[in-house]
Amino acid sequence: MSQKISPTMQKLSKYISAATSKPIPEKVKERAKLHLIDTFSAMISGSRLEPGKKAITYVKTLGGKPEATVIGTKIRTSMQNAALANGMFGHADETDDTHPPSLTHPGTSVVPSALAISEKHKLSGEEFLRAVVLGYDICARTLLTLKPMPYLRSGHHAGATGQLFGASAAAGALLKLSPLEVRYMLSYTGQQTSGLYTMFRDPEHIEKAYAMGGMPAHNGLQAALMVKSGWTGVEDIFSGERNFFYTFAPEEYEINDLVDGLGKRFEMMRASIKRWPIGGPIQGPMHVLNDLVKEHRFKASDIDKIIARMPDKELEIVNNRPMPDISVQHLLSVMVIDGKLTFKSAHDFARMKDPQVLKMRSKVQAVGDETLTDVQRRWRCVMEVHLKNGTVLHGQTMAAKGSFENPLNINEEKEKAMDLIGPILGKVRSIDLLDYLWNIDQVKNMATINKFITK
Repeated sequence: MSQKISPTMQKLSKYISAATSKPIPEKVKERAKLHLIDTFSAMISGSRLEPGKKAITYVKTLGGKPEATVIGTKIRTSMQNAALANGMFGHADETDDTHPPSLTHPGTSVVPSALAISEKHKLSGEEFLRAVVLGYDICARTLLTLKPMPYLRSGHHAGATGQLFGASAAAGALLKLSPLEVRYMLSYTGQQTSGLYTMFRDPEHIEKAYAMGGMPAHNGLQAALMVKSGWTGVEDIFSGERNFFYTFAPEEYEINDLVDGLGKRFEMMRASIKRWPIGGPIQGPMHVLNDLVKEHRFKASDIDKIIARMPDKELEIVNNRPMPDISVQHLLSVMVIDGKLTFKSAHDFARMKDPQVLKMRSKVQAVGDETLTDVQRRWRCVMEVHLKNGTVLHGQTMAAKGSFENPLNINEEKEKAMDLIGPILGKVRSIDLLDYLWNIDQVKNMATINKFITK
C-alpha cells in the first residue's frame, strides 16, 4: 500500500541518500576538520574518565563481531557497541563541541556513528567527512524545527534527540540507503527518540555521557543498519496524523525548517568548539578573565571581587555546580590563581575544597543578565574585576573564542588537542593523529585510522 509523502520528506530523504556523493564547500570542509580533531580529542581523553571506564567495562561484556575500534583501547567490537562506547567517551565530561542554537553536541554522536561504518567498510576519508557534515545538519535542523528551549522546558533533552537523528543520517548516507530506505530509517529513528532533562542530576556524568553521547550514536546507527538489512516501515514520520512533531513539539512548528537552505546553509558553520575543556556557558567568562589577566598582570591576592555578567539562561546551567568543569565560580577562581586553565586543573575535584580556591571563590559573583541572552547562544560575558587598590577593570565579549563567530584556528585547536591526548597517546602519536585528521579528505581507507587511536 502506497503512503503519502510530503514534499519536505521527499527533499530530505533524497538529500540524505546522496550526501556522500556531493562535494562540500572548502570553508565547510576546513571547519569540519577542526571539529573532527576536537571530537577525537574529547573521545580519547574521555576514555580515561569515569564514564569512559564504565563504558569500557560494559562493552567488554557484550563481545561482538570485531568490526570497529573502541578508541583509546585495543578492543574491537560490533559497530553498534563501538559507537556506544566512543559516544560516551566524547561526552565523558564537557570537552566536546556544541551547536549552541540547537542546544546539541553533534560531534559526540555523529562522529562515532560515521566512524564505525567507515572503519568497517574501509570507506574514504572524504565520504566520512561529508557524512559528518550531513549529521551536523540533520541534528541541528531537527531541534531547530522542534524549537529547542520549549522542547527542553517540556522535560526532554535536546542533545539526545537531535544527535540521534544526526547519527542516523550520517550512517544512512554512508550505507548508501536509497531515498525510500532513508524514510524508513528516519521512522525507526523517531521511534527511539528519548532523553530526559533529569540527566543533569547525575553528579558523575555517566548517565549524561550515555544520554548525550553513546545512546544517540548507538541508536542512530542501529536504525540505519536495521533498514539496510531489509526492514520496512512508515515512509513519512514528519507529516500526517499524529506525526513526530505532533508528538514532541510543545509549540507550533514549521516543517519546512527541516530543509530550508539544505545544501546551501551548513549548520557546521554555526557549531562551536570550546577553547577551554569546560562547560560551554563558561567560555565567555573565561575568555574575558583570561584577556584581563594577560593585559593587566594582576594576581589573586590583588582582587577584591569579580562580577561576571552572563546570559541568564546559561548561568542556570553552570551556577555553583558540584562538578569542577561546569562550575563558573570555581573555574574563574582556578584561572585567576593559576593564571591559566588546563584539562587537569579543570577536572580536579580536590581543588573544589582547596582553602585558597574557596577564598577566591567567595569573591566571585556570577550574575544572570537577560540582555546578554540570545537565540544563537553566543558565549557572552561582561566583567568587572575590582582590585584592592581601588582600580576597576572592565572587559567583555559578545562572541567568545571558539564560538562560530570567533572560531579557533588550527594552531589553537591543536594546542587544546595536545593537552587532552598527549598524556594518553604520547607526543609523537598525537601529532601523527592530528595530521591524519587534518588531511582526512586525502585518506583512501578509514580502517587505517586504527593505528593512531588504539592504546
